Amino acid sequence: MTDATRAASAAPDAADEPAPQDLKPSLEAVLMVVDEPATEEHLAKVLGRPRRAVAEALRELADEYTRDGRGFELRLIAGGWRYYTRPAYASAVEAFVLDGQQARLTQAALETLAVVAYRQPVTRSRVSAVRGVNCDGVMRTLLQRGLVAEAGTEPETGAILYVTTHYFLERMGLRGLDELPELAPFLPEADQVEGESQEGVPSFDVDQEDDTGDSPTDH
Repeated sequence: MTDATRAASAAPDAADEPAPQDLKPSLEAVLMVVDEPATEEHLAKVLGRPRRAVAEALRELADEYTRDGRGFELRLIAGGWRYYTRPAYASAVEAFVLDGQQARLTQAALETLAVVAYRQPVTRSRVSAVRGVNCDGVMRTLLQRGLVAEAGTEPETGAILYVTTHYFLERMGLRGLDELPELAPFLPEADQVEGESQEGVPSFDVDQEDDTGDSPTDH
């Protein structure tokens, strides 16, 4: 192979690697198509750049968007970076996307989600004991919406354990669970609900109304 041939074959690889001045536009292009927050490590690997350079560029971009008053912002959420609409323009986005229709969680769903967030990993019966009502229908709704997920079983009883997801952190605007408000002291300790917690208690039928009076799919 001649030197000219080697140079020609190497040219596409060199062109694929972003030049220093192209790092920010490359990051913007990638972040436009992600469906979940992208970590600095992943972005650095994809773009073939040092993580430190990627981290600095991301923070500079975030500052630029804020300084320019853009309608969107770049946030560090759930361990990664992603574009979000700026809160100041939430009403405009809501009017366009929802067209006046609200798709919010019910009070029962919010209460159940709070118990899971502070007690995780936790069984369904423990959640029901804390709330004082059967929460099977609400838990199904939270699972369907991707806010909670199954995380193995409890060794003593074999009951399924539930935890919150990265999507939960994303929707709540949290970097991690350590940023949850200090509300855990107001919830009863596990030993206080142990006697009331029975995994064998019959669950409601799928078609039966839950504790809010709505069908499970309405949450």
